[in-house]
Amino acid sequence: MIAEKRLACDLATPEDLFAQLPVFVDLDSARYEGLWAIVDHLEGTYPEHPLMPEDARARADALRLLDWAMGPFQEAVTRKIVFEKASQKFTGTPVHRAPDMQIVRNGREALKTALGELGRLGELNGYLACRDCTLGDLAVAAHISALDYFGEVPWAEFPIAAEWYVKMKSRPSFRTLLADRVPGQPPVSHYAELDA
Repeated sequence: MIAEKRLACDLATPEDLFAQLPVFVDLDSARYEGLWAIVDHLEGTYPEHPLMPEDARARADALRLLDWAMGPFQEAVTRKIVFEKASQKFTGTPVHRAPDMQIVRNGREALKTALGELGRLGELNGYLACRDCTLGDLAVAAHISALDYFGEVPWAEFPIAAEWYVKMKSRPSFRTLLADRVPGQPPVSHYAELDA
């Protein structure tokens, strides 16, 4: 979100390391902790490059997509695929075991349903909620990026969703995300390519 707003920032350490909350310290030294506090502050203080539409219906759709990405999609897809396939030392899983492929298959089926809907929304609106990129797009694309890292997105079956994701990969906020690597687990070859 900070990159979308074209802001520069330094990383800050939370006072409570166990809270696992993001922290944003603004130029006036004001400190904002927690995702929603940061989102509210950035949208209210830096209105250039808005990530929430002015139109009430589009804003409601963007917030619905944000909630969906952070809740049902994460549980039905991301957690079932990424948390099973990623090295367990990076996911916080207390038990170390081989991936349960039935869980992965269930996540893949849920992903296909989601990609169909994302394609429908992308074709209808350009982005997911409206003609402009919103927080909803960023949240969904962040999850898709994690899945794409492991080669789990069947792009050939969902070309319209793939078009939307190619647009998202070109966004300022995705440039650094696409450069991230999981130690010992390189991404699929097309992961960082902007047109794939």
